Amino acid sequence: MLELKDIKKHYHVGDTTTKALDGVSVSFRRQEFVAILGASGSGKTTMLNVIGGLDNYDSGDMVIDGTSTKTFKDADWDAYRNNSIGFVFQSYNLISHLGIIENVELGMTLSGVSKEEKKHRAEEALQRVGLADHMHKKPNQLSGGQMQRVAIARALANDPDILLCDEPTGALDTETSVQIMNLIQELSKEKLVIMVTHNPELANKYADRIIEFSDGKIMDDSHPHIEGKKGEDFQLKRTKMRFTTALKLSFNNLRTKKGRTFLTAFASSIGIISIGIVLSLSSGFQKQIDSTQAEAMAKYPITIAKTTTDQTANQNQALGSDKAAKTSQKNKNKIVAKISDEDKAQHTNKIDQEYVDYINDINPELSNNIGFTRVVGMNLLRDINGEIKPVKLSNEASDGSLSMMSAMSSMTGMGVSSFPTQLDKQSGNFLAENYKLLSGSYPKADTDVVLIVDANNSTNINSLKNLGFDVKDGDKLDFDKIIGTEFKLINNNEYYTKLPTGNFIPNNDYQAMYDNAENEVLKVAGILRVKQSSTMNLLAPGIAYSNELTAKIVNDNKDSEIVKAQKETETNVMTNEKLDAATKDSTLAYLGGDSIPSNIMIYPNNYKDKDKILDYLDAYNKGKQKEDKIIYTDLAGTMTELTGGLMDAITYVLVAFAGISLVTSMIMIGIITYTSVIERTKEIGVLKALGARKKDITRVFDAETCILGVASGTLGVVIAYLATFPINAILYNMTELKNVAQLNPVHGIVLILVSTVLTMIGGHIPARMAAKKDAAIALRAE
Repeated sequence: MLELKDIKKHYHVGDTTTKALDGVSVSFRRQEFVAILGASGSGKTTMLNVIGGLDNYDSGDMVIDGTSTKTFKDADWDAYRNNSIGFVFQSYNLISHLGIIENVELGMTLSGVSKEEKKHRAEEALQRVGLADHMHKKPNQLSGGQMQRVAIARALANDPDILLCDEPTGALDTETSVQIMNLIQELSKEKLVIMVTHNPELANKYADRIIEFSDGKIMDDSHPHIEGKKGEDFQLKRTKMRFTTALKLSFNNLRTKKGRTFLTAFASSIGIISIGIVLSLSSGFQKQIDSTQAEAMAKYPITIAKTTTDQTANQNQALGSDKAAKTSQKNKNKIVAKISDEDKAQHTNKIDQEYVDYINDINPELSNNIGFTRVVGMNLLRDINGEIKPVKLSNEASDGSLSMMSAMSSMTGMGVSSFPTQLDKQSGNFLAENYKLLSGSYPKADTDVVLIVDANNSTNINSLKNLGFDVKDGDKLDFDKIIGTEFKLINNNEYYTKLPTGNFIPNNDYQAMYDNAENEVLKVAGILRVKQSSTMNLLAPGIAYSNELTAKIVNDNKDSEIVKAQKETETNVMTNEKLDAATKDSTLAYLGGDSIPSNIMIYPNNYKDKDKILDYLDAYNKGKQKEDKIIYTDLAGTMTELTGGLMDAITYVLVAFAGISLVTSMIMIGIITYTSVIERTKEIGVLKALGARKKDITRVFDAETCILGVASGTLGVVIAYLATFPINAILYNMTELKNVAQLNPVHGIVLILVSTVLTMIGGHIPARMAAKKDAAIALRAE
């Protein structure tokens, strides 16, 4: 029935090649119980995935009833999994938001089986595995053994020729394992059953045939079979999921997350609410938008990074432009080869000490606060209950993963951990002007750090944990437990020990380093909270320190032994790894060997002064070659350009503002859909294992965004309609105009349609990503 001919499957990770299957040739009878034994990593699960069509082989051939699969396309493999294969997994892989019957019916749904027959066959399969009394329950209401029986019923319901079992008893107790194995053994009398297991006793007791696997090869076959010639070609019936089925799957999934679904629909409806109110009103708020924009943009800095994007290119000349440039007439009968816009736009700023000094010479009346970001490591130790331990000034989780907030702070200059340098020390104090002192004092020395809290006196738990505080989410600490907390800054020569090999390792004698009186002592000087009147809310909740502290660390360590050694070699002096130029630079910067900041953020004193600062920066570039110019990012200016053309007409501004809300909602739906894809990765694997096509997977998530779009549109129209009552009351009190706001029902219907279409567009890219997920990898997801 099934024959594998010299099957090879290799996995490539970097320069490493793993031979999962190395020339496997084997044939299987139509009815037999085959156990595949082997250690972890021997290739047995890969073989099972290849047989099941979850993984494609690299070379060789798999022949099913005389039909070669060499020419199989994705649709053929989908149909093969649906028609001929039934999977039984160790972790059951049931879809939690579906009932037992719906789980069993799923494969038949893809086959196009009628509703009545589908239900009949599902009930029959559940009765056969002994679950007649449980068929109307949900998976979370069953025991492990019962869930495995449901998985077997699902595998049997579509009457497959082959039953593939991957460690079917691995998660079950002994008594339940015996029941499941007896059931699988009974099924092998009418089907080909192939089971992967680590347990030789299980294989010897139940299987008719045992194949031993090692290093991607069959080492022994207890009862080999030679496949004869077949008279008829193997026939496949194509699979297809109806959109109504996709809607049902998505609706059931959303129903299990009612709170999040409502919040998502509400957040997405904000754009619809905005447009609904704009369409209901005949007046605008030009002055309010202008003043709001100026105030909001004041806190966005001008950012200068080592690597940036050049936005000055002529867009009419850009690759992909839909507007013809004047020179295009010369190319009437010719094509022009061009480098893409993205590749051209990358620019490396050659920031040196001269440029840093130039920035420090900015007129303090234009910008009195300059932020310098240096990626330098701090060797910190703290006495925690009598034990000296390493600590760090960081808001990141202890696993070292970077958060989205960290990436955004480097781009926008907000949410950072270091407060900017003041050019004019006599012209006020950044912290004192923008942050209220709750306890302690403002920093008086470079070695003083502060704890930033939000309006609720909450701070980042990671910053406290990284300083050695034993806290949990929601814990409350008295100010005096934090104020005065001291930790010592250890220089490189003491912190790193040089080995006879020339390598360096961190010194583990923390007590000796801590006792060295020459080390700098850092302390938490105060607890601060941003003032309500401040427009410079730059610091993220957590520990914040001065730019001068990082500059001091660089100055103290730039001539250390480890820095000197690292400068002289192209390998990492701690790990012996080869370093390219960029990695070497970043390693030196971390060790304190580079005083040049990686990012410079210039905060204008007010929005009007920004243009003068830009003129000052442009003056530095005057007369320089393009590669020598320093390109800056003006986020505020970019945002102003996006909306500036619409500010001429009040009505257009309001519609555009609401339209931006819609686009934001669309992007948010894309993010929510992507989150749903991650959450439902295993479900994607199950659907693919049952024969779902890429189109079907895309359809499932398109259906989810369709439901969210209709829900958010309807909610937005209802709220916009209700909002007209208080708006009319307020306008009447102010202007004595009655019923200014009235929402046309036609507009309401159109807005629901717009919401649905835009939401589906926003979610379609994550939906396509879901469809491209590898089935075998998806099934292993937690």
